[in-house]
Amino acid sequence: MDASQTAAYLRRLGTEAPARPTLDALRELHLSHLRAVPFENLSVHLGEEIVLEEERLFEKVVGARRGGFCYELNGLFGALLSALGYEVTLLEARVYGDGGVLGIPYDHLALRVRTVDRGDWLADVGFGAHSHGPLEFEERGDQEDPGGTFRIAEAERDAAGALGGHGTAPAAFLDVLCDGKPVYRVEPRPRALADFVTGAWWHSTSPRSHFLRSPVCSRVTADGGRVTLSGRRLTTTAADGGRDERELVSDEEATAAYRDLFGIRLDRVPVVPRR
Repeated sequence: MDASQTAAYLRRLGTEAPARPTLDALRELHLSHLRAVPFENLSVHLGEEIVLEEERLFEKVVGARRGGFCYELNGLFGALLSALGYEVTLLEARVYGDGGVLGIPYDHLALRVRTVDRGDWLADVGFGAHSHGPLEFEERGDQEDPGGTFRIAEAERDAAGALGGHGTAPAAFLDVLCDGKPVYRVEPRPRALADFVTGAWWHSTSPRSHFLRSPVCSRVTADGGRVTLSGRRLTTTAADGGRDERELVSDEEATAAYRDLFGIRLDRVPVVPRR
């Protein structure tokens, strides 16, 4: 990512380049991203190809002012942070589903970010409803965040008997929990963006992928709440947890909501692909 692309990305976020790659600057960039760039799976429902290459992601998120899902948002955010002087590692994670069952390998992409002043942090702007700020990577106690009470814990044995690593052994897997519920299991081993191509393909095509069930678009609001359009249901959640839901009746209402609430201009409404 060159200087002009970095500047354009920062304008997209409504923020400026930090003087140094510090924790405070990372927190500001993280929250600005969650507010400005929606988590969305609209490409799946618009017949658009998802290409995990930095230039293509830049064209989509910055050039076309769209959002994306984890591979796209965290993949590009990692490139921005690297350009700003942070040390960034891409991490593979598996998301917990119903009954505590782990999803596919390369189910999710998260970021380990090293700052110049406060060590390593787990950054994630591509999960939807999650922490508003980065989480301290080596901390094993509770971490309070507007999105909930988070904890990064050494994982127990998985279904195949693999151990997370305890005592003097380095953790092979870590569980990220929110309000006591496991969200995803992350492996600290470094990965490359191309490693996630199969996961992106599976989520875009598999009948078992929840992304195929409905178009979803969501972002954090300025007051710390969240606005989400799932199919035709528009949900506004206040920072105190209060919710307002309504159904959008027409295509015109839906496209207006995408434009006015998420900054996404569409010439047609996304539809669930035929399986």
